Amino acid sequence: MKGHATMSAPLFATASPLAVNVLDAQSLLGAFGVLGVGVVLFAETGLLVGFFLPGDSLLFTAGLLCTGSSATGVHLSLAPLLIMAVAGTLAGSQCGYLIGRKAGGALLARSRSARLHEGAQRAEELLGRYGFAKAIVLARFVPIVRTVLNPMAGALGVPARSFTLWQVIGGVLWTVGLTLGGYALGSSIPNVDQYLLPLVALIVAVSLSPLLVEILRSRRAAAGRRSGTDA
Repeated sequence: MKGHATMSAPLFATASPLAVNVLDAQSLLGAFGVLGVGVVLFAETGLLVGFFLPGDSLLFTAGLLCTGSSATGVHLSLAPLLIMAVAGTLAGSQCGYLIGRKAGGALLARSRSARLHEGAQRAEELLGRYGFAKAIVLARFVPIVRTVLNPMAGALGVPARSFTLWQVIGGVLWTVGLTLGGYALGSSIPNVDQYLLPLVALIVAVSLSPLLVEILRSRRAAAGRRSGTDA
C-alpha cells in the first residue's frame, strides 16, 4: 500500500513461505525474493514436474519490482536478479538435457499429464522442423515446450556441444529480455504494478501464441492429409 516503506530484498523477501502460491509470480517473489527466481527457473527448465511454473510472468514481475516504484513493498536488486535468473535457467536446462540422455523417454512415459505429453510432441516437432539451433532458442519462449525440449534433446541424441551453445544463447535472451522488459516498463510508468494482473495475462497470452499457432498449423495439415486421402 502507498505510504509504506519499501523493503530491499537482494536475495530474500520477508513474506511467509508458508503462505506462498507457487502459481503466482508476485507471491513467489514476496516469499523467496531473488533466490526463489533461480530455484523456480531451474525447476521449470530442468525438471519435468516444473512445467506448470510461471517462468515468463516471474521474470517480468521481478524486473518490474527492481524499479523501486512498486507499491507492493517488495524491492529487488537488478544485478543479483539477472545473475540468479540466468544461472537457474542455464543450470536447469543442462540438468534436463542430462536427464534425457540417461533416462530417455522413461520419465515422460510415466507421466499422465496430457499437457506434458503435448509439449513433448511439440518439442520433437520443433527439433525436426527447425533443426537444433533454432528449435532450442525458440523453445525458450514457449511455456511447457521449454520444459520438455531439454530432456527430449538429450533423449534424441542432440550433441552436447550444440545443445549447450544454443541453450545458453536462448536462455540469456529469454531471461535478460523479459527481466529488462519489466524493469523498463516499471521505470517509465509510475505505480505500473497496479496493473500487474492484466500485464501478466498479456505476457502469458503472447508466450502461448507460438504454441497455439503450431497446434492450428498441425491440425490444418492433418485435415489436408485426410481430405487428400478421401479424394
